[in-house]
Amino acid sequence: MTDVELRDEPYDGPVAQTLIDAVQQEYVNRYGGPDTAPIEPAEFAPPLGRFVVAYLDNAPVGAGGLRLIEERTVEVKRMYVVPGARGRGLARLLLVHLEGLARGLGATRVLLETGSRQPEAISLYETSGYERIEGFGHYKCEPGSLSYAKDLT
Repeated sequence: MTDVELRDEPYDGPVAQTLIDAVQQEYVNRYGGPDTAPIEPAEFAPPLGRFVVAYLDNAPVGAGGLRLIEERTVEVKRMYVVPGARGRGLARLLLVHLEGLARGLGATRVLLETGSRQPEAISLYETSGYERIEGFGHYKCEPGSLSYAKDLT
């Protein structure tokens, strides 16, 4: 893989918003609508969270964020890699980086939610030590919603 740089960026910044729009379109294509979970950009800024953009040869190709949802528990949101950059390990690199940032925020547990129509994400999370849990958050009762957790201790 060529040089990858992971940069903290504001959730509501222009680069992040372009990638968030792309992941929302991915949800529309796969599920018929965007993710409607309530989000405040400030949740992804220190000290409550972080948002990271992955750059490959100085082009933004992926993103992911985390936000504190309980004392010592963070949620990963908006994990995404553009189609042309998939299959290179960028999502795993982003996820590992976000877990490190979560530890830096004092978190001992990571939660995340994905959907049954995202087999790539399911594989990533299950091969990265995440275990299925009962649903949580906005989509906890939605058919096809899959929730995962990982202990960081």
